[in-house]
Amino acid sequence: MAGNNATIVIKKIKKGGHGHHGGAWKVAYADFVTAMMAFFLLLWLLNSTTQEQKKGISDYFSPTTVSKSKSGAGGLLGGVTVSSPSAQVSRTSPPGVTINLKPTANEGEGENDDSKSELSQQDVDELIAEREEELFKEKEQELREVIDKDPELKQLAKNLLIDQTPKGLCIQIIDQDGQPMFPTGSARMVERFKKLVHQVTKVVLSMPNKLSISGHTDAMPFRAAQAGYGNWELSSDRAHASRREILQAGMPAARISKVVGRAETEPLTPDNPNDAQNRRISIVLLREAGLAAQKPGSSPGKRADAPAPEFRRDWTGPRVR
Repeated sequence: MAGNNATIVIKKIKKGGHGHHGGAWKVAYADFVTAMMAFFLLLWLLNSTTQEQKKGISDYFSPTTVSKSKSGAGGLLGGVTVSSPSAQVSRTSPPGVTINLKPTANEGEGENDDSKSELSQQDVDELIAEREEELFKEKEQELREVIDKDPELKQLAKNLLIDQTPKGLCIQIIDQDGQPMFPTGSARMVERFKKLVHQVTKVVLSMPNKLSISGHTDAMPFRAAQAGYGNWELSSDRAHASRREILQAGMPAARISKVVGRAETEPLTPDNPNDAQNRRISIVLLREAGLAAQKPGSSPGKRADAPAPEFRRDWTGPRVR
């Protein structure tokens, strides 16, 4: 019986632990990273492109014009590109797409555009007038600052009137009671007013505009009128005396356009023809734009250098016109 008791041996084979599952997770991770890269690229494009460029990109991915011509094998890869009608037939190029992108705002700057209309002469004159307006304001401010810094000239600040008129920047040096620019009936300028005329000249010297100088008197006659020398002659001689001081201060003679005497025909205070303020010298920095039209808000009657009867006195003798 003992021989029938065979020993049964049970052998258990234990397989190894967790084996290698392959690279499926790496593929999924790579797809995720690629998607994120595409997402951030999209955000960058949205932030760094203009509206026109966005429209062009959108049109690129939704083409509206595709080649309909058939050639070669007639399949998808056998046609010619529409972007170049005479291109060589290629069996490896896809159908071409024509997209017209709009130029961005910065493209085309600096290039000549023949379609642009040229500025008219009136537009040019207006641009020059605007620039002159700014320069006149700068010179007015500069002149007032120079006078304010000089103690002697500061006392004559009330003798100075500065206006912008249709003809240009009008600088007027007027008489005040007790402070005449010239002695009565004389064309010899007082010394302190010579200094004022020199300062005015130095301020306007940097501008290229021509000057017009006119002398004015009040309506009061004087004794010399009995000898044929009246306000016409006196106003003209005072204007020339001012011209000589302006030239002495460094103004080129070629910039003096006109020197006239206007007597009492253009009073500064029409209600009081004998007022001391009517005795004055007007220095006009003439406009270069050639605009003689009356500007809104300006008054041609009181301070503007408006046309009036003129008396010209030159070196050959007096002449009335």
